Amino acid sequence: MAAAINSTATPPSAGAGQPASRWPAQVKFIVGNEACERFSYYGMKGILALYITSVLLKTEDDTTNIIALFSAVNYFMPLLGAWVADRYWGRYKTILLISLFYCLGHGVLATSDLVTTPDAKAWVLYIGLGLIAFGSGGIKPCVSAFMGDQFRPDQRHLLQKAYAAFYWAINLGSFFSYLAIPAIRKAWGYGWAFGVPGIFMAVATCIFWLGTRHYVIIPPARVGKTAGFFKVFWEAFRNSGSRSAGQGFWDAARSRFSGAEVDAARSVLPILSVFALVPVFWALFDQTSSTWVLQGQKMLPCTVFGWTIGPEEMQSANPALVMLIIPMVTLCLYPMLGRFASPLKRMSLGMFLAALSYVVVAMLQSRIEGGAHLSILWQIAPYAILTLAEVLISTTGLEFAFREAAPEMKSIMMGFWNLTVTLGNLLVVLITKVMGGADKLSGSVSTSRFLLYAGLTFVVAIAFSVIATFYKYRDTSAAQGR
Repeated sequence: MAAAINSTATPPSAGAGQPASRWPAQVKFIVGNEACERFSYYGMKGILALYITSVLLKTEDDTTNIIALFSAVNYFMPLLGAWVADRYWGRYKTILLISLFYCLGHGVLATSDLVTTPDAKAWVLYIGLGLIAFGSGGIKPCVSAFMGDQFRPDQRHLLQKAYAAFYWAINLGSFFSYLAIPAIRKAWGYGWAFGVPGIFMAVATCIFWLGTRHYVIIPPARVGKTAGFFKVFWEAFRNSGSRSAGQGFWDAARSRFSGAEVDAARSVLPILSVFALVPVFWALFDQTSSTWVLQGQKMLPCTVFGWTIGPEEMQSANPALVMLIIPMVTLCLYPMLGRFASPLKRMSLGMFLAALSYVVVAMLQSRIEGGAHLSILWQIAPYAILTLAEVLISTTGLEFAFREAAPEMKSIMMGFWNLTVTLGNLLVVLITKVMGGADKLSGSVSTSRFLLYAGLTFVVAIAFSVIATFYKYRDTSAAQGR
């Protein structure tokens, strides 16, 4: 592992005596917290599409925009959470305190049955989603980086598998939420369907708190008197006109900040050049909770092992497939590929697969528009392709961001990673607004719209492959697929 990665300020006493081949014991609290938190988030989000169309009486385009805007805000907030964590509170305190707002948001949604008119219910929804976006987004970059903090320098070789397990826990929680919450909705209504996720978020917060005395807690940059990225970047930008001949952009900040601080900030921009192409993937992926659900509503439900699978339950296919695919690619595929399994090459392949998944979705939509009555099980095909793309892009992106960022920039780097999701969802809103059709053949759920997303992603996949070829890794072991 490169020295830049090994330099994370882990206290010498953390995990003392624990073998380098074993994960830190406190990781189980973080993984448990993540499983319950994701149950709460996806359980709530999974029922939004039909709630907005059937209870709030919104159109398909409006529903697509509401869910996309919620996701956009949810994934913009990590920038705030990362800034607070890096500069003031530290990751641990940020996670614990902002989780309380998260719980409050679920509590607001649980009151939806107490009001009767669609307009009143809409305001309850918007307030609840706003609080959840603040809470979920605020803790998001901190949890993944906080888990990385728990590993000593001699345990860094375990990070690839650790982040795979972290993502596996996310999907364990979401899998059960997609099955359980629609069943609760059918039995007891939306009030309980929104309330149960809130209970799980409270449990998640409790689990995280229980691990307090075991955690490695890295102080915020303010305590260590280390300048953050934005401060160094602004100084370099502000003085860019006064650079001497032969000086680079970052040299303009060296008169005020130390070489280590400037080098840490400098590590961010090359990573952002990679992240710039990722939003298109999220524009596709996050529609599994909007346009894919609305497409599934036009297909025939089926019964599997006595369980009725409708458009909401079908979303469980994604986490179920993730839990199967992650062990296979981590334990089998990546070791076989060797240096061809470097992070950016994995992500490039994921982009091509994402484009293919929308070609398949468009084919299904074409048949529906032609009058065919398709079983909802046909959606398993695009789900399988998109899920493999997700594993190659999302789990790898978390690993790439943590390994390539300087130690002082890890939370803000996770914030930028989550910002790609925001931009992807804003892209969906923009396309829906600009191209929103007056009929069902040109709207959000149409063959033409799905093919548009497929073509756009294919072009981006080619560009991503070029970047992957020429990118120079800070962590040289990552370039070798290790």
